[in-house]
Amino acid sequence: MLVASALIGTAGVGLSGASSVTANRTSSWTVYHANARGTGVSTVLRAVNTSKRAWISPALQGQLYGEPLVYSGHVYVATEDDMVYALSASNGTVTWSRHVGSAVPSSALPCGDISPSVGITGTPVIDPSRQAIFVVADQMVKGKPEHELVGLNTTSGAVKLRVRVDPPGADPAALLQRTGLTLDAGRVVFGMGGNYGDCGSYRGRVVSVAETGSAATFFTVDANSGESQGAIWMGGAAPVIDAKGNIWVSAGNGSVTSSGQAYDDSDSVLEISPSLQLEQYFAPANWAQDNASDADMSASPALLANGQVVQAGKSPNVYLLNGAHLGGIGQQETSLSGVCSNDIDGGTAVVGTTVYLPCGSGTVAVRVTASPPSLKVLWSASVGGGPAIVAAGLVWTIGQDGVLYGLNPSTGAVRQKFSVGVPANHFPTPSVGDALMLATSANRVVALHTTVIP
Repeated sequence: MLVASALIGTAGVGLSGASSVTANRTSSWTVYHANARGTGVSTVLRAVNTSKRAWISPALQGQLYGEPLVYSGHVYVATEDDMVYALSASNGTVTWSRHVGSAVPSSALPCGDISPSVGITGTPVIDPSRQAIFVVADQMVKGKPEHELVGLNTTSGAVKLRVRVDPPGADPAALLQRTGLTLDAGRVVFGMGGNYGDCGSYRGRVVSVAETGSAATFFTVDANSGESQGAIWMGGAAPVIDAKGNIWVSAGNGSVTSSGQAYDDSDSVLEISPSLQLEQYFAPANWAQDNASDADMSASPALLANGQVVQAGKSPNVYLLNGAHLGGIGQQETSLSGVCSNDIDGGTAVVGTTVYLPCGSGTVAVRVTASPPSLKVLWSASVGGGPAIVAAGLVWTIGQDGVLYGLNPSTGAVRQKFSVGVPANHFPTPSVGDALMLATSANRVVALHTTVIP
């Protein structure tokens, strides 16, 4: 059943397609990787002080999988116990907290690697025009899992909206809402996929819900009878919104594993209209083989200002695409193999024609050339590997060792580092706001002082 109430504040487009900025020039960080295009770039900092932390939050109730957000003097995070917190940006104390549901015990799910409970996994999104923060909570309702979009007032934590977002006919226990949330012309947009292990029966979805509270609408991968999987998960990255308001996502491995069968929209880059109609797609020529070997697309599409698109994932290949003409199957401009010895999972950072890829064995910098189309590895780091952001002239990435590294953008050499604590999240990513660099350990937020450009 849909239960919704209008949010306080005037209606606004939020992070609409018109907001195609490529850097964060404010003290806020209200969406995964800073802006609608997910570039992960901040231009407000001159330096980050890694000699000591500014503050560390209290231990929070539940594990942290999302990126910290910053708005109006507060740092916002959500946990796997279905808790949402607003922390004071000045000292890290809890201003308010809200328990939005009863998290799902991992034992109630057919498989997965989040334990002991699954609650809010995807990074929330904030719409300043409505003073609202949105999360998707996995919760137990009458003894069964359900997914619900919840809208809270950013000042008080008051619940202003609840909308169930499980697709009709789907098994909620087989679904994981892993992507970050984003905004597109007054609508909250996010992806859904399966639990780790691809157990049960599920289909990848792009989900869109009006901020004022309407029934969810869906774009479905592997939509034909007998098909399944094709997760929209992207290592936690949010869908990318272009200047037209179109939605860009990558899809994981689908159930079709023979090239003799009809293509199923899996292992792909998808451009989808705001009304969730497929505009165009790309899939590699060996998409069926990728599906069979779980070598799916698992990073977010990196949209360059010149119209090219870089896409990577679990296969050895990074693809360079023409964003105006993805071309369907096997129509990349070029590709590059052997870029990463591990999976490339999560959000990218983009500065000009350089893309910083979240390779699990260490961040990789790739340079793009338009004419002739080419990809070149500038450097490959042996540290970090979590989705990177760019701030204060360095590339910042968190490793599974719990260390935040600041890398030279030209060489990948370590210039600064700070231990924030081992993360629960496989793909941790830092953020910037209110003159702070922010990162998470398993259940705490750590803040570092910075110097802001006047």
